[in-house]
Amino acid sequence: MSFDLRNKINPNIHSIRDERVTDYFCPVKILWQYTGEGAEVENSEVLLREPIGQATLEAGELCILRNHDQKAGILLDFGIEMQGGIQLVTHLTGGKVRVRFGESAMEAMSDVGQKGATNDHAIRDGIYAVSWLGMTAIGNTGFRFCRIDLEGENCELHLKSVRAAMTYRDIPCLGSFECDDERLNAIWRTAAYTVQLNMQEYVWDGVKRDRLVWIGDMHPEVSTIDYVFGQQNCVEKSLDLAKNNTPVPQVMNGIPAYSLWWILIQRDHYLHIGDRDYLEKQHDYIVQTVRYFSTLIAENGESLIENNFLDWPSSVNPEGQKAGVQALFVLSMKAAADILNHLSDTENAVFAAKCAEKLRQHVVDANGLKQAAALQVLAGQIDAGFAYDDLLGKNGVHGFSTFLGYYILKAIAEAGQIDFALNCIREYWGAMLDLGATTFWEDFDIDWTENCSRVDELLPEDSDKKDIHGDFGGYCYSGYRHSFCHGWASGPAPFLMQYVLGIMPIADGCKRIRLTPQLGSLQYAKGSFPTPKGLVTVCCEKQPDGTVDVRYTAPDGIEIVF
Repeated sequence: MSFDLRNKINPNIHSIRDERVTDYFCPVKILWQYTGEGAEVENSEVLLREPIGQATLEAGELCILRNHDQKAGILLDFGIEMQGGIQLVTHLTGGKVRVRFGESAMEAMSDVGQKGATNDHAIRDGIYAVSWLGMTAIGNTGFRFCRIDLEGENCELHLKSVRAAMTYRDIPCLGSFECDDERLNAIWRTAAYTVQLNMQEYVWDGVKRDRLVWIGDMHPEVSTIDYVFGQQNCVEKSLDLAKNNTPVPQVMNGIPAYSLWWILIQRDHYLHIGDRDYLEKQHDYIVQTVRYFSTLIAENGESLIENNFLDWPSSVNPEGQKAGVQALFVLSMKAAADILNHLSDTENAVFAAKCAEKLRQHVVDANGLKQAAALQVLAGQIDAGFAYDDLLGKNGVHGFSTFLGYYILKAIAEAGQIDFALNCIREYWGAMLDLGATTFWEDFDIDWTENCSRVDELLPEDSDKKDIHGDFGGYCYSGYRHSFCHGWASGPAPFLMQYVLGIMPIADGCKRIRLTPQLGSLQYAKGSFPTPKGLVTVCCEKQPDGTVDVRYTAPDGIEIVF
């Protein structure tokens, strides 16, 4: 039993323990430092050495920023996207510094207002006092790069170290995926890491922006969490936050589709986790939501939802969006029926199922929108093979989006086109890796890759290259406002485990798992999958005659079916 001195001193104190940890590490590269007249940067290489993180009376080796009539500055690359800030350790000088964080090198060099650079949601550009012979913590945002400029004239700052302070959930990566294609392996790891960074106190959409619980964004995120990390309390905490702040008939995050996504998450999460006590607490809200949304179904089965937001790239195609939300409506009502059957509420389960079938019969033209056609396939509104031939299999990854690309992949796989799906992953998500990404982005268009910079590249003013961060993006995330770590882009992680390894829970708490591996042109794939009773492992290896040898292990209480 722990002995808490705080409560011995004042028994009225109530604290909440942060479940996250903080790691410190030094930069891996200096990308830029001031080299003009009027200011100096000395011994910057000192900052690349492993620091002790403690001020000392002994000077040792110091990095010195010295201002005359100009400002000395330095740009550091910490090598990987993170959530947190920096810690400056100084010697016998203090003063003020301007600190600019960036998810790209160019963002860290920008001013607020330049190409969308912003302090929205988290301060990425500010001026801070730095202590004398001390440690100063600065920042709480998503970043990889950091520029530090000394403020003032005729002054110096003596730095013993600059460390990144990364705050995250230190949880084991129980799920795994590995195949003979290292590009797919790297994409899987990056997708999983993207979500781990966004698992803060709640499940955020992005670590720089918005740092909010967006329920639609959470569906691919929770799929990743369930397949990679297993049960995590931040999932239920986030779902409850949305529910408690959205009394019916209000809709979550102001978007009708997001209330529908909430129901889908509840059903899918229950299949993985099997926490009936938690599900029972959602019963009344689910019934209220079903009953309210049933009033938005016309006699012919058409959805009467007026705000048909799916994702931002889809918003330029209102007819396609309407088709997608119609399909999502079907999926949500089916999920509600499943949940209510689990809870033995037969009356409301039958009602939800009837709503789903009525909606399913009304098929809206997807109008060339791949996101909508994919949802229609998954909702059973159109044939997967037809959708692939008509739309999904055309023009490669043009028309993909980072959020709904996950469902496009699933629909393509449902059409039996696993190799095409894998090629889409390699080309679309792989292109972000080729541009230096260490997490996946809020949005991405394959056309952006033509003559553009990497995230770790500084462009001179006269460069004919496009800035991959500042020159692209749209809607609410133009330019540097664009989030380069967005959990809704993590779809390849669960997809590879669902369709290549073939792991699909079909009973609550993974009591029964369907195993249908699809290697396509891969020679082997293996991995592990967390269940409430322990790990399921799968190893698939193509034989000389073209058949696939499938080996698996499962804990007691888990039934594997083919």
